[in-house]
Amino acid sequence: MHSTHPTPSSSPILPTALPTSVAWLGYGGLLPFAALAGIGWWAPGTPLWGTALLAYGAVILSFVGALHWGFAMALGGLSDRERTHRFVWSVVPSLLAWPAVLLPMAGGAALLIVGFAAHLAQDLRLASRAALPAWYLPLRWRLTVTACVCLALGAVAAHG
Repeated sequence: MHSTHPTPSSSPILPTALPTSVAWLGYGGLLPFAALAGIGWWAPGTPLWGTALLAYGAVILSFVGALHWGFAMALGGLSDRERTHRFVWSVVPSLLAWPAVLLPMAGGAALLIVGFAAHLAQDLRLASRAALPAWYLPLRWRLTVTACVCLALGAVAAHG
């Protein structure tokens, strides 16, 4: 499929290397996932860690959803239909995240994992329609997989 959008490497405004600040913020954002999942294995009888893990996951899922609102506002070359799709999609993660914090650990973690996976699918869809920085999708893959593994480990620990 031929795209009229510039490729990430041909765009003068999109950095091809992952900016250091983005790396620190993105990977640093995984620390609460890992720490809370670890606490779940270390002290499974303490209920607060599970609530904290689901709450943090919900906040992060809502945050990544908002990325698509920004993309809809800022990216050139999107069709009206695709731009509308980005705006609509951007609120779906919050609608998935909110009930996740009201569910027991296993159900909440499963709902968040589905939300993160669906969001990654939306990132892939957007990347096929618009020029994104070359580092964006590889970073999103790594962050999504790690967050989902931590949520799954937390759910298993809760049923220990």
